[in-house]
Amino acid sequence: MTTDLASAFAAAVAAKDADALRGLLDPEVDFRGMTPGRVWDDPGVEGVVDTVGTWFEPDDVVEGVESIETDAFADRQRVGYRLRVRNKDGLHLVEQQAYLSELDGRIGWLRVMCSGYRPVTEDLQPDQSRTPRLRAPSTP
Repeated sequence: MTTDLASAFAAAVAAKDADALRGLLDPEVDFRGMTPGRVWDDPGVEGVVDTVGTWFEPDDVVEGVESIETDAFADRQRVGYRLRVRNKDGLHLVEQQAYLSELDGRIGWLRVMCSGYRPVTEDLQPDQSRTPRLRAPSTP
């Protein structure tokens, strides 16, 4: 099995290209996704397109794909991709992992997990001024 569908999915997400995404999805696609603030379970092509469309605001500019990795195992394809996104809040990295299965040449089953927007500096290092620090556990 090739990972062409997985790569095409990542490219459509990075381009914020709803038409390309529609073309990749089976009409009865089984979709679930998880972002830091919500679990998504929207049926059908338009449900997926609407969901993915809400992950990026209109003023979010995907400046580039920092990495993409594909693989296949059994009847699943996997793609992990990291996007460099700039918006009014600054520069961010967004990473997503997607697992999918092909059905008649399209994506029939899709699961996506997203890291959320992680603030970075221009050299793509963590932006310590905007990244919350973990607190040490309190002792009794």
